[in-house]
Amino acid sequence: MARAAESGDLDERSEWPERPRAEMSVNGWDVLEQAAELARRGEEFALATVVWRQGPSSSHQGSRAIVTGSGEVHGWIGGACAEPAVIREAQRAIGDGEPRLLLLGTPEQFGAVPEGMTVIPISCQSDGAMEVYIEPVVSSPHLVVVGRSPLAHTLHELALAVGWRSDLIDVGDFAADAVDARAVVVVATQGHGDEEAMEEAVRAEPAYLGLVASRRRGEAVLGYLADRGAPSDVLGRVRVPVGLDLGPTSHREIAVAILAELVQLRAAGALGTHHADRPAPPAQAIDPVCGMTVAADDTTRPFVHEGVTYHFCSAGCRGAFERDPAAYRPKEARC
Repeated sequence: MARAAESGDLDERSEWPERPRAEMSVNGWDVLEQAAELARRGEEFALATVVWRQGPSSSHQGSRAIVTGSGEVHGWIGGACAEPAVIREAQRAIGDGEPRLLLLGTPEQFGAVPEGMTVIPISCQSDGAMEVYIEPVVSSPHLVVVGRSPLAHTLHELALAVGWRSDLIDVGDFAADAVDARAVVVVATQGHGDEEAMEEAVRAEPAYLGLVASRRRGEAVLGYLADRGAPSDVLGRVRVPVGLDLGPTSHREIAVAILAELVQLRAAGALGTHHADRPAPPAQAIDPVCGMTVAADDTTRPFVHEGVTYHFCSAGCRGAFERDPAAYRPKEARC
C-alpha cells in the first residue's frame, strides 16, 4: 500500500489522491453526456476509455475521461503514473485526428504486442497496467448560410446530411456576432440584400466567405464594400462566384457545387477552419530515475542540480536522485 501511495496509482482500498483537475463524481455515462454536448458545441477533445486493467490500479474497466486540447481532464482515467501519458497521447490524437490504443505498463507485462498498439512504459511501484483506447473528436465545420432561397435551403440541408454543423439565417436576421472566426459563411441572398449581408459577414472575418453571384455582380458588391472601408485583405479572400464550375445548372444543383467545393477545400486543408489558437501541449521532461515522460512544470517535483532542472513522476524518484544524482545523470553529462 505504501508503495502504491508513493507512486500515486492507488489500489481500490486506498483513498483517492487529490486531483483538482479531475471531476471525481463524474461516472462513465456522465462523461459520454458531456462529450456529446462538447461535440454539439463544436469543441475538440479526445475520449479516453479503459478497456483493460491489471491491478492494483486506480482505474476500472470502462472508466472514461474527456481530455481537451489544453490537457484538462474531465472524468477519471488513472492515477499519477497513467494520467500524464494518457493526456500526452490524447493531445497528439486531437492534433492528428487519429485514434490510438495504448498499453501502459512495462513491456515485460505484455509480451508480444499486436500491430497498431503502442506500449507506453510506466514504472509505477504499484505494478499496475492498463489498456486505454483514445478516440479524438475533431470539430466539424460550421457552415452559416445567409438567405432564404431554395439554393440556401438546399445547401443548409446538404451540410447537415454530411455531418457538418449548419445554420440558415435570413438576411434580415443576420449579424456579424452570429459568426466566429472558424465559421464558413456563404451568402446566398441572390440579390435580396447582398451588400448588407456581405457587410456583416466581412465584419465577422470568418475562416471562409463566399458569395453566390456572377463574377460581374460579385465585383460590384466587393467594390461597394471597399468604398465603405472594408479591409482589403478580407475582401481579397472572398470567393465569388462560389462553388465548382459544373456548367449550366439549376439553383439546387449550384448548392451541390458549393458544398463539393467546400468539401474539396477541407480535404486539402485549405478551408482554414482548424483551431489556430489551439494551446500547444505543455513542455515535457524525462524522469532521470525511472525514464517516464512527465510534465515539465511545478507539479512534477522540480529539483535543480548544477543549474539543470529535473522533473520526477513521484517523491520516491526525486528522493533517489537527491541522494545520488551522479547515478542517474546521462552518461555524456558525467564526463
